[in-house]
Amino acid sequence: MKRRMFLGVAAGASLAGCGYRSIDAVYSQPPGSVPKKYGNRVRVVFWTSYGGANGKAVDKLVGKFNDSQDDVFVEVQFQGSYDDVAQKVAAALVAKQAPDLAILSDVTWERFFLNEALEPLNAYFTDGFGPAVFQKKLFGEYVVKGQSWAVPFARSTPILYYNKDAFKKAGLPDRAPRTWSELRSWGPELSKVQAGGRSMRTLAFAKIDGDWQFQGNVWQFGGAYSKGLDVTIDEAGAVAAGEWQRRMVHDDKLAYMAHSPSTDFANGLVAMMQESTGGLKSMTTKAKFPVGVGFIPSEVASGIATGGGGIGMMRNITTERKQAAATFLEFLAEPENSAFWTTQTGYLPVVDAAQDNPDLKKLIADNPNFGVAIAQLAIARQQDAIRLYGRNANVEIYTGLQQIYSDNTQPKKVFAAVAKRLDAIGDEVKRLYEEKVL
Repeated sequence: MKRRMFLGVAAGASLAGCGYRSIDAVYSQPPGSVPKKYGNRVRVVFWTSYGGANGKAVDKLVGKFNDSQDDVFVEVQFQGSYDDVAQKVAAALVAKQAPDLAILSDVTWERFFLNEALEPLNAYFTDGFGPAVFQKKLFGEYVVKGQSWAVPFARSTPILYYNKDAFKKAGLPDRAPRTWSELRSWGPELSKVQAGGRSMRTLAFAKIDGDWQFQGNVWQFGGAYSKGLDVTIDEAGAVAAGEWQRRMVHDDKLAYMAHSPSTDFANGLVAMMQESTGGLKSMTTKAKFPVGVGFIPSEVASGIATGGGGIGMMRNITTERKQAAATFLEFLAEPENSAFWTTQTGYLPVVDAAQDNPDLKKLIADNPNFGVAIAQLAIARQQDAIRLYGRNANVEIYTGLQQIYSDNTQPKKVFAAVAKRLDAIGDEVKRLYEEKVL
């Protein structure tokens, strides 16, 4: 099923109402089998979006779980990106098939919740798995009207990465700039540093999905994407944030739009970038220079957006599969396992007690960057509702940003057009949002 088709279904009438699924029906699992070594166990299919080092960390956690008990076998099935997972879960539900657990991003779990495809989790909570265990802010993002619809797992915020060597050559302090104005003032000095045979650029903006980082930038300039579903991206604060970025690209020639800011940064072509804390481990390994990190700069205000993936349980599975899946979720909530995930990836520790784990403490002592990422969570908050609940709202926003970066279009004009499209998107989901969220 095409992404746009699914998201359109999910934003309008429910999947059940459209004839695609029955809320109480029991669906089959995706193909697979339990290895002989784990015979006679309940099989749990877990769809994930993590490859590379992060995928290896998932595999280690799942292997540890499978070896720790005799009743449940979890099978990891990698499905691609966050959007890929959402598309495939939707297609599976249409085909009357469902994974038991799936990684759902900050802007996809809401669509499944609105359409009653997720199993409410409160009934599965225990002393070792529930509200008291998880980081309050991250756990609370999945709670609607007192019921939990997913649990945090690979949660992150943007963080400012900087090239320590470049800063030293430019005569700048070994820290992240505290405000966007300060960052801009450092650009001329950084441009004196040579990188790849040309002057080093100060900042790279993401071509795709840069609207996640820009969410926080809008708050930092005093604006918002929306208040509830009432769109405000065309108002002063958001326009000011867009204008700051336009000037950096076109007037100052200090920034640019990149297909992959992280690749350019790791190769020493750009001095700074906003990128997920979930890339800390890999960036530290890939970069050809010492990597520094700091809070995302403020301006007239502070605040950053949370993001990343949580784990949802599908509603259309057997009671036996639900109980088995809950056993695995409880395992992931153990402090040792949560700490392992953070140390291997850079994602935030979603379990409070994980921060007392000796391995995580040692990692922070050896590499203070990880401690900065955790500390910055204090100023993080959930994103504005239009981006979370609106069908393709994120695509509309980052497409608008692309116009600013590539065409030098005035942000006021761009965001006026984006706001009209977001208004229509908000209208599509308004009834379900008011019924199920407010």
